[in-house]
This record gives sequence, C-alpha cells and structure tokens, in this order.
Amino acid sequence: MSLSDKTSAYAISSTGRYAAGTERGQGRERKPGAKVHELPSAEGGFKAVGLMAGAVGKPSLAQRRRASLRLEIAGEAVRLFTSQGVTGTTGEEIARAVGISSRTLWRHFPTKESCVLPVLAAGLQFAVDQLAAWPSGMTLVDFVTRAGRSGTLPSAAPAILDLIRMTSTEPALRAVWLQAHDDALPVLAELLARRSGGSADDLRTKVHAATVNGALRAAAEEFAHRYADDPEASGEEITACVLAALRAAAEGLPY
Repeated sequence: MSLSDKTSAYAISSTGRYAAGTERGQGRERKPGAKVHELPSAEGGFKAVGLMAGAVGKPSLAQRRRASLRLEIAGEAVRLFTSQGVTGTTGEEIARAVGISSRTLWRHFPTKESCVLPVLAAGLQFAVDQLAAWPSGMTLVDFVTRAGRSGTLPSAAPAILDLIRMTSTEPALRAVWLQAHDDALPVLAELLARRSGGSADDLRTKVHAATVNGALRAAAEEFAHRYADDPEASGEEITACVLAALRAAAEGLPY
C-alpha cells in the first residue's frame, strides 16, 4: 500500500488557486511572486472538507477529488524529499511523479516544501478526530492511555518519521510543520470550548489548546528522533511519547 493510500482518509484539501510557473530563490522553488511563508491556512486545511470535529455534512465530489490529488502530491513529495533531499528535488519532478503538469501543482501549493502539508496535517487531524470521542469525566491522560491500550493509535510510516526529522534541519519544511500545528489551534480550541462550556475565544481556552498542540508536536518530534533506528516502533511507543508530553504539560510551569 502506498503512502498516499495509507493516509487518504485524512486528506486535507485547499481552495486556493495559484499562478502557473516557477522561479528559484534562496534555494527554494516557488510560484512567481509567492512569499516563502505563504501556505494553505486553516480555512483551506482542517475546515475546507468538513473534517473538523463536529462538522456537518460531507465534502462534495470536487472537494474529495481535490483532497485526493493533494494527498497524492504530498506522498510523492515526501518520497522525493526523503530519498534525494529537498534541495535536490524540484516542483517539476514532483509533478512528473504524480503525472500532472507543473501548472496544476502550483495551483494547489505555493512552494515545493508546502506540498507535504496534507501528510503532516494528517496526524493532527487524526488526533482531533480521536479527541472528539474524549468522554466527559475522564482526564486527557487517561483517555490517551485507554486509546493506546485499545490499539487505536496507528503506526507511523517510516517516510513520515523521516520527514518529521527533516523539519529540524530544513527551515522551509519546519515552516510547513509549524503551519500544520498553527492551523490546528482554532480547531482544538473549539473542541476544548465545547467540552468546558466556555468560549474558544477565551484566553484560558486558547492557552489550553496551545498546550495540547505543543505537547502533540513535541511528542511527534521525540518519537521520530528517538526511534529513528527502530523500524519496529509503533503505537505503543507513540502512546508513551504522547503521554510523557501530556504529563509534562499537566504539571504546569514549575518556575
């Protein structure tokens, strides 16, 4: 099963359209006039296809096709980046690997690095979907512990772990990784607000959402680096990293 097949259930679509063509600058390939930080926003990510927890209705056929294509592009970008490096990969190569034109690629993504956003966001979307089933009266640590014991947490594809490790050394990929987490913030805030009966706009809720978000990011990075040479590491080890991060977050600031 291909990387795209494994993560297609968590595809993130974008409604943005970008101009055709490419240009080179500072080692990064992007569409003409695009800013390096220009990435699909939450509106074109978690919210666009109704995958946000509690969303009503199903994505349209056009949205599903767009999400599928974006995920296929992401899968090929991950494969190429991890096999030959980011600098050694061009947008045209990614497009050829998918079987589309460069023009179509740049309609979906403003930079070659941003092509991996759907894959990086998939894990966060999975977490949001799982948290939507978090029972009232149960702590988050207990809920994650139960999920780990039930085998709910999936194993991570080696290529995804390679990609997460690369975000530590590739600034442009780091920006995409952080963008994926930034896009998840309002979604997590809404989820926590519904649970507490408060408002997603309250500072306290925003801080709690940022805390959970940061714990998930730290756990993913810890897992990717700690088990870099252990292809057998799977859901049990992921759970351990997530629980360690959440327990640290629950301690608050000891300063």
